[in-house]
Amino acid sequence: MAARSNAAPVIIKRRKIIAGGGHHGGAWKVAYADFVTAMMAFFMLMWLLNATTEKQRKGIADYFNPTIAISRVSGGGEGAFGGTSVFSEEQIAQVGTGASAQRPSTERQAQGQVQGGPEAAAETAALADMQQRIDAALTASSGESMQAPELARHIVTRVTDEGLIVEFFDLDDAPLFAEDSATAEPITLAIATMLARVFALVGNEVAISGHVRSYPEMLRVNPEWQLSTERAQAFRGLLEVAGLDRARVQRVAGFADRKPAVRNVAAVRNNRIEVILLRAGR
Repeated sequence: MAARSNAAPVIIKRRKIIAGGGHHGGAWKVAYADFVTAMMAFFMLMWLLNATTEKQRKGIADYFNPTIAISRVSGGGEGAFGGTSVFSEEQIAQVGTGASAQRPSTERQAQGQVQGGPEAAAETAALADMQQRIDAALTASSGESMQAPELARHIVTRVTDEGLIVEFFDLDDAPLFAEDSATAEPITLAIATMLARVFALVGNEVAISGHVRSYPEMLRVNPEWQLSTERAQAFRGLLEVAGLDRARVQRVAGFADRKPAVRNVAAVRNNRIEVILLRAGR
């Protein structure tokens, strides 16, 4: 009994455990972050409404709620994209909206809707027919066209928004003009004669542009601008001598080396003349 009276008393402590750590928990931080994000979005919306015009707001609304047909301009194919690929020139309208190149080649030009209605479509058909006539003249092999195969080496044609472009260029072994001059070679006279004869079938106006290769920078007098202009003027004279009505020539221009036909700006392929049978209103 005496031993028990000397024993230390037993003290039991009961601790109250609060789930979540009370005010030290992290849940309120998440809620506060959501509130701040919502307020930032709200103020950005109010700023956009105040800083944009009605037209811009409509554009933003249309972006998030598109109502425009995907295939408004047909590329000549079937399906949603109007063709097999939205990136190829064949599926994008050339004479309408969305052409990827101003002057695509014949092989790469698209056949989309034509701006201007039936009149523009008829004019495009007429230009395409003229292109075929020129190609036929170049492939002829009898009578006065014995020289045609030689001419065909120099000429490429293409129909563009501007009109029918007939481009003829120098070859390494057969230049169109004497070196660094505007003196025409016999092959150039033959080309002018052929074009004047074919262009006489229609009444479209004509534009002529001259292009030359790049010359070295160290030249004291660079002849590029003067030479390209003189060659264009010389070819205009050849066309008029061959029978083209001078009143049909709308413009004659020299572009120096500013529009090279090939990547190598010093290549003789860049020495060329472009004769354009213009569309109406061009």
